[in-house]
This record gives sequence, C-alpha cells and structure tokens, in this order.
Amino acid sequence: MPPKIRVTKEEIIKAAVDLVREQGESALNARTVAARLNCSTQPIFFNFESMGQLRNAVIEAAYVMYRQHIRAEMESGEYPPYKASGMAYISFAQKEKLLFQLLFMRDRTAEEIPEKTEEGDEMAAMVQDSTGLSAEEARLFHLEMWFYVHGIATMVATNFLTPDRELISRVLSDAYLGLKKNKT
Repeated sequence: MPPKIRVTKEEIIKAAVDLVREQGESALNARTVAARLNCSTQPIFFNFESMGQLRNAVIEAAYVMYRQHIRAEMESGEYPPYKASGMAYISFAQKEKLLFQLLFMRDRTAEEIPEKTEEGDEMAAMVQDSTGLSAEEARLFHLEMWFYVHGIATMVATNFLTPDRELISRVLSDAYLGLKKNKT
C-alpha cells in the first residue's frame, strides 16, 4: 500500500501564500514553505515540478483573494460599483501590501500581458453606462482612472502615503468627475 500523503497541494499553496503575505515574495523558497508545514521539501517537489510552478500557484491564489476583495466591496453598496472597484483596489494594497506587490508591482518583462481583459471590459462598460461615452472612449477613461488608482495604491502598498478612506474617496471622485467633464 502506498504511503498516505500528509501534505496536500492545497496546504502547500496556502502555506506559501501566508508566507508571502507575511514576509514578501523573497521569502518564498522550498525550505521556508517546508518549515512552515513542518515537513521536508519532498512534498513540495512531489506536487510542483519547480518553485516557479509554486510561485505561479501563489499568484493565482492571490488573484482569487484580490477578486473576492473587489467583489465584496462592489456588492457592499457603500459606493457606486465603479468607484467601489477603485476603493477596493486601494484597500487591498493597504491590507495586503505584500500580496499587492506580488500581483501588481512585479517585473512583467517576460510575461505576455493581454491588451484586453474581461475585468477591464467590465469596468469600461460601467464607465460607458454612467457617462454615455463610446466604448473606445470609455476604455480610455477607465485606463486613465486606473493609472491614477494604481498610483495611489502603490504609494499605500509601499508606505509612501497613508491616506484615510475619506480622503481616498474624495480624490477618486474628483478625478472621475474631472475626467468626465473633460470627455463629455
């Protein structure tokens, strides 16, 4: 009878995500994950061909967490959905600094980045519905807002600034209204 597998792939991913959340991506290696799981490195390399594959699994798991955070904020009703997405992006950077850095501040030189995404299309559709802009203009509007939101989130994730939620809400509204006035 084969030996019982004690450490599952899901447990490895969870331990690796927790490690990155607490110490950053640089702490992600087979030994630190194994130590967290109180096991040898064997289960890690049994489940993953390489640390690169585990890193990709951590990124996927972090994206799931990020999307859940965005969805929860948008469904809360505190802000209109488009604004809620920006507020959530920034609050994710504030609450999960190291995961935010992994997801949105890593070197993407070797990655193929799609020109369009489903998420981007959804955001552009929200802009189009609320402003009456054409699909192409709404896509550009969203891109301009995302540049702004990402800048704030980056400052928050790196502790450059620590604005409170009220100020973030105000500056996002100002940017949105200013862009809207400029475009319509």
